[in-house]
Amino acid sequence: MIIHLDVGREKSISALEEAMVHDRLIMLATQKDAQNDKPAPEDIYSIGTIAEVKQLLKLPGGTIHVLVEGLRRAEIIAYNEFDPYFTVEVKEYEEIQTKTPEIEALIRTTIHQFEQWVKLSKKIPPETLVSVVTVEEPGRLSDLIASHLSLKIEDKQMLLAAIPVKERLEVLCDILGRELEILELEKKINVRVRKQMEKTQKEYYLREQMKAIQKELGDKDDRMAEAEEYRQRLKEQDLPKEVAEKIQKEIERLEKTPPMVAESSVIRTYLDWLLSLPWTKETEDRLDINVAEKILEEDHYGLEKVKERILEYLSIRKLNEHMKGAILCLVGPPGVGKTSLARSIARSMERKFVRVSLGGVRDEAEIRGHRRTYVGALPGRIIQGMRTAGSKNPVFLLDEVDKMSADFRGDPSAALLEVLDPEQNNTFSDHYVELPFDLSRVLWVITANAMHNIPRPLLDRMEIITIAGYTEEEKIQIALRYLIPKQLKEHGLTEKQLMFSEGTLQKVIRDYTREAGVRSLERNIAGLCRKAARRIVQHKRTAVKLTAQNLHTYLGAPKYRKTPTELNHQVGLATGLAWTEVGGDVLSVEVSVMPGKGQLTLTGQLGDVMRESAQAGFTYIRTRMRELGIQEDFHEKTDIHVHLPEGAIPKDGPSAGITMATAMASALTGRPVRTEIAMTGEITLRGRVLPVGGIKEKVLAAHRIGIKKVIMPKENKRDTDEIPVNVKRALEFIFVEHMDEVLRAALIEGNNHE
Repeated sequence: MIIHLDVGREKSISALEEAMVHDRLIMLATQKDAQNDKPAPEDIYSIGTIAEVKQLLKLPGGTIHVLVEGLRRAEIIAYNEFDPYFTVEVKEYEEIQTKTPEIEALIRTTIHQFEQWVKLSKKIPPETLVSVVTVEEPGRLSDLIASHLSLKIEDKQMLLAAIPVKERLEVLCDILGRELEILELEKKINVRVRKQMEKTQKEYYLREQMKAIQKELGDKDDRMAEAEEYRQRLKEQDLPKEVAEKIQKEIERLEKTPPMVAESSVIRTYLDWLLSLPWTKETEDRLDINVAEKILEEDHYGLEKVKERILEYLSIRKLNEHMKGAILCLVGPPGVGKTSLARSIARSMERKFVRVSLGGVRDEAEIRGHRRTYVGALPGRIIQGMRTAGSKNPVFLLDEVDKMSADFRGDPSAALLEVLDPEQNNTFSDHYVELPFDLSRVLWVITANAMHNIPRPLLDRMEIITIAGYTEEEKIQIALRYLIPKQLKEHGLTEKQLMFSEGTLQKVIRDYTREAGVRSLERNIAGLCRKAARRIVQHKRTAVKLTAQNLHTYLGAPKYRKTPTELNHQVGLATGLAWTEVGGDVLSVEVSVMPGKGQLTLTGQLGDVMRESAQAGFTYIRTRMRELGIQEDFHEKTDIHVHLPEGAIPKDGPSAGITMATAMASALTGRPVRTEIAMTGEITLRGRVLPVGGIKEKVLAAHRIGIKKVIMPKENKRDTDEIPVNVKRALEFIFVEHMDEVLRAALIEGNNHE
């Protein structure tokens, strides 16, 4: 072969120059390590080529460009000189061109393999192949084929070192076989890659064609555009890995589903829900206690206990950012501000506010959602509320939790256990969403009118805060601060056009309302605003002044009759205190005695508990006949009729036990009952007075109608701590343990009426 070489080492240049001076012959041998700039004899292969230097050209920079022609193989026997260049003693090998059948077979195999290699590699043109295979000398043929192959130095050296032609052809066949295997693998990989690329390119090309056709037709591929839109929305949101993977799968399903199939609309709705839920979004809490306190004071008058609890929660939240959301349950009669209090909590913390009413909910799916297999399936109200909030830490109000009921569709209160349990709600599972949603950051506020209607397991997870109702003074302040300004604004009036005084408000509260909250009061204020607005517009009045004297011209005659305190003391008429779901109430118990056969008649829609209390009271009076001065045979000759007015309203509970016994004692002895006294307590056969519940509500009701003294069980003394100070000052409490004490306090001595 004739090849060009670039020579740069000093030893190599010196050797070239020496060769040029003499016979132009040089020994070319390969280094074992090409990186070694100063090779020793052991670093050089022993078999190389004797070559003739044909041309020598010196280049700038000291490099020499040399043209050499290989003559024959040679083996280095010994190194004679090392400086300034290597001189070696060599043994030359002449090429022996002999052909045997075995060599002929090897030649044919080699040519066949080489032809295959040329076809697969396509690195050399077919003309070169023709020129190679026409060479007849086996040694020359093997060397020529080897020169066209891209081989490693070790393989080339192996071929060079194979002196016998047969050995050289065998080595070359082995190398060609290996190269063909590699080329076959390459071909397979290329075919596979090309097919994949062709498929991708074909799909891309077809999509582009489809887009172009649709553009021409003025039509769009809604499905593709929709899937792309969903993918874009997914990219824009930072979602948990599990959620992102689920959305990705559903998008792929949507792409494969034909648009006219009903399933596609189900997938779309599901994707919209998943992408609109606040999986990671949170609002930053305002944890400034002073600002929160100021806002709560602005929005609500009184309710100190509730405000204190909210400020405590904020304080802990400031100290511990990862605190789980509280679960506050506000229990109280309608109109006392439970719902608006939840709004104030949200405003004071700068959180989103969501309200869900549970009144009348009787299907478990309302809380946990429907399975997606059903037509018109939707997530439950909890997940719907979270989407409305747009953050995972809102103030979530569950209104009227005591109005839920259960039927064959499941028990929604049981489903609420998972929502409100701090140990479970960080992975709340909605049947529709099918992915765990974290509710642990939510501040839950629950409202109810009556605690006994809330299921016990649910009640166990809440912190109960009771709101009993408002005193007359509190109602006046609420009206002046909130209700009147709100109604004036709604009716387009100013404070100068319609003036309220405290006296007027007091008359409205006493004569036109009887409630624990302020809803009825607000309705009456709205009525006054309407009447005033008409007078101002129709009669061209500049202002309307309301007084206690002219109030009846606007609101009509007072709705509520005189309170028992304004009447004379009556025989057989006692005033009791009762608890209802709308707050405390005053209960009149009337007893009439007439000749008969000793029957005890009870009327007024009394429940079983109240009937039993009446029987117990009657039995007690029979045991105390002598002390009370009642005829011993009265139970044989006298009929007693106990009646509780307002017979249309069902009444039940133990609170009226001592009231009914007092009224019966009064009717049988002829001694009047003091009208300024109201009482509550359960009675036993032996006359013991047992404690009852709802003391705060009952006391507020007594204060509302002007009662001066309240008789209650001694064990209920601790409950009076919750009663407002101004109410406690206005009332006198008589704590009793026995019915004898009740009668001493309630009945007037003698038979004359005062």
